[in-house]
Amino acid sequence: MNTNTPLISVVLPIYNVKKYLNKCMNSVLKQTYKNIEIIMVDDGSTDGSGEYCEVLAGKDDRIIVYHKTNGGLSDARNYGIARSKGKYITCVDSDDYIDEDYVDYLFQLIVKYDTRMSICQHRVVSEKNYIKDYGSFGDEKMSSVNCIERMLYHDIIDTSAWAKMYEKSLFDDIKYPKGKLYEDIATTYKLFIKSSSIAVGYESKYNYIIRKTSIVNSEFNIGKFDLLDMTDKMAKDVKNEFPELMPAIVRRRVYARFSTLNQMLNINDYHNERKKIIDFIKKNRRYVLCNKRAPFRDKLAIILLSINYKLYKLIWTLALKKKYK
Repeated sequence: MNTNTPLISVVLPIYNVKKYLNKCMNSVLKQTYKNIEIIMVDDGSTDGSGEYCEVLAGKDDRIIVYHKTNGGLSDARNYGIARSKGKYITCVDSDDYIDEDYVDYLFQLIVKYDTRMSICQHRVVSEKNYIKDYGSFGDEKMSSVNCIERMLYHDIIDTSAWAKMYEKSLFDDIKYPKGKLYEDIATTYKLFIKSSSIAVGYESKYNYIIRKTSIVNSEFNIGKFDLLDMTDKMAKDVKNEFPELMPAIVRRRVYARFSTLNQMLNINDYHNERKKIIDFIKKNRRYVLCNKRAPFRDKLAIILLSINYKLYKLIWTLALKKKYK
């Protein structure tokens, strides 16, 4: 193996995304960093995605296709990572696409700062092709505690599995939780802690496609409560490791409640769950209202909710309509 250009594994979970695969795979195949293996894990697709994976594999010997029974996104990621041969791994969702220098950019950050993990920024692309770019310029080496603190405040650093590169050995004892939504929330912080330091690049190299039919944006169901479970698990572990981050930890737990509450605005079920969410927010509101780093949006939401839920629902429904207009 060439130590200057080690093999890097690009892991793509595949499930019923045939109409997006061509754009995604074209972006992966055009990478300026050539020593890659592309692991496509067909997670029991029923729309022809699995067959199309084989067609693509027949055109490029860097593509390796696995077919398995459906186990969900986490299971497919774990499956691909376990079978990867690269020294480093990066994950790409199969309905997104990446810039041509995505792999090289992340790898060069690891080389520059001698870390086990690197991060780049991303663009959000709507189905109508509206693009919001979260990138800027520059890069830096960041400690685990600083990286996690910024992640808890949604300050540039996020929990997504994609737009990151990992030394494969980081996954020796870390797995994505099978059968859970928001699986990256329960995993990324562990990788941050294990990495000790992270190379952070501020340029956008990943393109995240936001779709109304995606799992996270789909109609509310009981699985959406996984956000609370995953966030609380992260909070407990981070508190044990970095107790000085308590204000940021509670702020993130409050944010998770607001995010879930907002998805429940137009449904009449889950009355007990809604009450528990509201009670938690009110009980912990001082951690947000007195926190200089908490965003104004969070503080306004708490004030409205403290007056009464009906007012909060009215204002936030109007705000959400304007956002997605």
